[in-house]
Amino acid sequence: MDEIELKTAPVDFRFPTTNQSRHCFTRYIEFHRCVASTGEEAGECDKFAKYYRSLCPGEWVDKWNEQRESGTFAGPL
Repeated sequence: MDEIELKTAPVDFRFPTTNQSRHCFTRYIEFHRCVASTGEEAGECDKFAKYYRSLCPGEWVDKWNEQRESGTFAGPL
């Protein structure tokens, strides 16, 4: 049986408090900016995907994805 290694995003000193909402949102933005500039196939964006997926509630990500698709996402992409 393969062992699964669980990790979360590394410490980011831009977000010193225990409330990680801004950290989650920033990592989501960083991922989508990276994909926009390098393309979906580029592996360098994978780390940002892992970070936001470990920090953000799935419901938030689903909502943001829907907003991006409909053109109503409020974030700076």
